Amino acid sequence: MHRPIHGRGALFDGEPPGLVPRLVGLRPYEHLAAGVDHPRDLPLLVLAGGRGLGKSAVLAELWDAYTERTRKGETRKRTPVALIDCEDEQFAEPPHEESPESWSPVWQALLVTAEQLTEPVKAAGQLTFPRLTAGLVAVRASDWSGRTDSERIRRELVRILLLNERGSRFSMAGRWAAKVAAKVIAAASGQGPFVAATVEATLEALSEGVTGRREQRPSTWYRTYPNAGGNAKRGLLLLSGNFRAGGTSREHAERWLVRALLADLAEAYTGLGSHLTRLGRPLVLLDNVRSGPGPGLLDAVLRDRAEGVADQVVFIATVRGTDLPALRDAVRRELPSVARATEWEPGSSPSSRALLVPLVPLSPDDTLHIVGAVCDDIDVPPQLPHAIHRLTGGNPLGIVLVATAAKQHPHRAASLGGLLTARITVTEDQEEGRPAYGELLDRLVPADRLDELTVLAAAHDHDSAVALATAQLPDDFGSSGVRSLRVRLAEEGLPAEPGHFVGDPFVRALLLLRLHHRNADHAKWREVHETLIRHYTDEGQDGDGEPARARYRLHHELALGDTAGAVAHLRDTFHTLDTRTWLDTLRFLASAPYFHAHDAEGRDFADQDDRRAAIALGRTDADQRPPDGVDALFHLRIRRLLHAVWQVADPLVLPDPKVCDRLRFELLQLSDLRPAGGALLFTASQTWPRDARAGRPLRTPGEDELDDRDGEA
Repeated sequence: MHRPIHGRGALFDGEPPGLVPRLVGLRPYEHLAAGVDHPRDLPLLVLAGGRGLGKSAVLAELWDAYTERTRKGETRKRTPVALIDCEDEQFAEPPHEESPESWSPVWQALLVTAEQLTEPVKAAGQLTFPRLTAGLVAVRASDWSGRTDSERIRRELVRILLLNERGSRFSMAGRWAAKVAAKVIAAASGQGPFVAATVEATLEALSEGVTGRREQRPSTWYRTYPNAGGNAKRGLLLLSGNFRAGGTSREHAERWLVRALLADLAEAYTGLGSHLTRLGRPLVLLDNVRSGPGPGLLDAVLRDRAEGVADQVVFIATVRGTDLPALRDAVRRELPSVARATEWEPGSSPSSRALLVPLVPLSPDDTLHIVGAVCDDIDVPPQLPHAIHRLTGGNPLGIVLVATAAKQHPHRAASLGGLLTARITVTEDQEEGRPAYGELLDRLVPADRLDELTVLAAAHDHDSAVALATAQLPDDFGSSGVRSLRVRLAEEGLPAEPGHFVGDPFVRALLLLRLHHRNADHAKWREVHETLIRHYTDEGQDGDGEPARARYRLHHELALGDTAGAVAHLRDTFHTLDTRTWLDTLRFLASAPYFHAHDAEGRDFADQDDRRAAIALGRTDADQRPPDGVDALFHLRIRRLLHAVWQVADPLVLPDPKVCDRLRFELLQLSDLRPAGGALLFTASQTWPRDARAGRPLRTPGEDELDDRDGEA
């Protein structure tokens, strides 16, 4: 039974068929044909998006959708499928201390891909790769020259030759490959040049008839290699030489190796009777194509297709972000729009042969279903799914891991901050749990920049980030490091948002939580916010931006628990600022992080109670002495309102219903004090509590949402 992939029906649906079944020609989870889109020219499908949006999960589910288990528990494909992660260590460097001239990530990826494609397929013959076998051997032969470790050479050679052996229950797997390997090594140990001897012995073995007529085709196919002069052996030697030369010559050779793989697949699907036994096109899944062999594989497939070298292989790749140079002219479609038709037409450039579909965040309903599935046997607060969706923004990984924390620590389910700091185990072999926020950050941000991002998450723009870098990061980071990191975030697919160095609210909340817990006494937390407070009070700064600078300064004072300045600012500007600007300021100030209670100097209380609710509900009014010369009732009302918004807008807590009601009441009272902006304040009093309860971020109502037309623009 397959697990559901929420929010991705446009890709997976079986009836009517979604995008992938229409490309493959085979329904998922069944051995039933589906009508195919693009019978002649296929798009290379690229699923794009930031970390945690489920790109790898989609590929894993596609693997399962076209793989079944027999009664004996063995796996058997419904159609040939291969899945590789281009970030896997096996593609980072050669497996041995061999010369890099005879190995590349693309070479390794082709070997691994072909190995998976040779695995048994239901009701169809086994695939073999004679052309690719000859090309891979020719490239590696130069590294074997002069080596005395014949056993290692034999192992490597047999592994490649197994791509061309048909397995059966009547023969021992590897018998033919071992026999050919022995002949190749014997021939190569003679007096002639090693590479030439290896190539000649390989071609001879592939043409001996010990395999089949189709496997003899390398003897003719490589005759067409540029400058081969109709000689297959010369073609393979030129391929090997170009590969060793590196640079564009290697790229040319790698394209021919990719073309060899596709030519072998094409022959398997065009032979006599193949249409009767093979349902579905072969499927190659490439995860994280920005790394390792990914760019080379994309370039080879797209360029050949643009030059008229057609194939019928379904390539589905994933990429972080959408700015990969190889995808510059890709046809872009939204996920819902491809559920029934792609309307894809390629242009003249190679990259137009790609169809780029961004994976979107999940909906609140999807979040509800996922939380229910993960926490199926425990009771959780009914507000929890809405709060998880608000915190994560619909990030599938975030939803699953926060729900996992709730399942493992149900007594903490009333606080998302408590869940994120709880230790969880995510794999069966994990000996000791880690804080949930640490598990998430490992998957959502670049590991090599986690410490820098933890500090810079508190910044708002380039200047404030540089101020933090100067005070809190190594001397060699500086302004250039800030710019480089911002480019890196864009490449990773993290969205930009005005007013925040780290644009994604979920990632930013996790980084700030890590900053807060970096030291037991929260010293780094205080240092970072104090640095920004000084930055926004620097007398040497341009005075033209003083109102905005004041907002930022007060935001960071709130993060340290000092509320006096924010209350005074909101109180004193209520009658002078444009109402919309005043509400925006209130929302921004109240977005200051608050992980648990602090005293007036920013120190932790002994308990972990959230004091904002008590203040918002007026329980501390009697202990307050408003400043001299101000309206005491108005001052306390602003103080209650600030703490109410601060509590209900906090993504790390469940909104308190009583505080939501108080928020509504305070805004209603203020609407009577500001006739010109009364409609806007009144509408906010209705929408903000409703949005908070539903797990939606607060926003200032638009002009078309006002309940009355006497408000200001």
